[in-house]
Amino acid sequence: MSTEQQERAGAADFDAEQAAVAQGGGARPGGRWTTRVVEVPGAALSVTGPTADRAAGLPEALFVHGLGGSAENWTELMGELDGVVRGEALDLPGFGWSEPPLDGNLSVSGHVRAVIGYLEATGRGPVHLFGNSLGGAVSVRLAALRPDLVRSLTLISPALPELPPQRTALPTGLLAVPGVPRLLQRLSADGRSVEQATDGLLDLVYGNARAIPVERRELAVAEYRRRMGLPYAMQVLVGSARGIVSAYTERGDQALWRQAQRVAAPVLLVYGLRDKLVSYRSAARACAAFADARLLVLPESGHVAMMEHPVQVGRAVREFLREVAD
Repeated sequence: MSTEQQERAGAADFDAEQAAVAQGGGARPGGRWTTRVVEVPGAALSVTGPTADRAAGLPEALFVHGLGGSAENWTELMGELDGVVRGEALDLPGFGWSEPPLDGNLSVSGHVRAVIGYLEATGRGPVHLFGNSLGGAVSVRLAALRPDLVRSLTLISPALPELPPQRTALPTGLLAVPGVPRLLQRLSADGRSVEQATDGLLDLVYGNARAIPVERRELAVAEYRRRMGLPYAMQVLVGSARGIVSAYTERGDQALWRQAQRVAAPVLLVYGLRDKLVSYRSAARACAAFADARLLVLPESGHVAMMEHPVQVGRAVREFLREVAD
């Protein structure tokens, strides 16, 4: 990775425990970004986007983060797409700065309803929809159920059913097992510091965590500490992890791979060869499942390519969106 790319690489924004699959930024957005709260049925979503005098008249885009992440996962890539789309990134219910949903539904379908609620409340569809990990599964289901809201899909390491899963992804699945989250909480309290836990998570989601600038790592530690102080953080993480596991077992029209086959919008798939959570072997099946797909493979990237290699991902997205426009 070049020096410029290292400076662009983000740090992770984490949920409460060291076993979490987390992808994220750091401090709350500022400067070129503003944050607002959008009321949707059953939830209030924190949304990050450009200031009011920027991006007027550009195509609309929406960014959906993964398990344990936040809107800040996307600010690096949103910066790369400045002048191309008017992008907003939301915090799913219970993550980032959004409160948990009123009905406690943290399933994939529950998150889909929240995103649809946001698009309908703001009248922004159809959008160029971006999803990472859990956000990728949410985006696939949304595009299958509401094609009127989606102009294109960009999926970065989407959490589509993979059997058997990678060994390094097993801690995420264990969050769905009753009793395991409480055990992990005890282990955390007895041993690792916040800094050590953050380093472990960075190493899990990045292909090369050593390339993360020191100041961004410090922001990640601060955000991890903030999340640990929220009374609902572990509940939200566990509920969403169980939602992913449940989605992996669904059959019939609700099966994620079958829904992928129903997506009519053009799709850009992005995978990292160093991804410890979503294996590159899923790329071939994904390319075959979507009717109109193209693939970007980043040999040095891990699970959060939009943070680790935003320049390369941004370049591919710009080419993809030009193709979609043509």
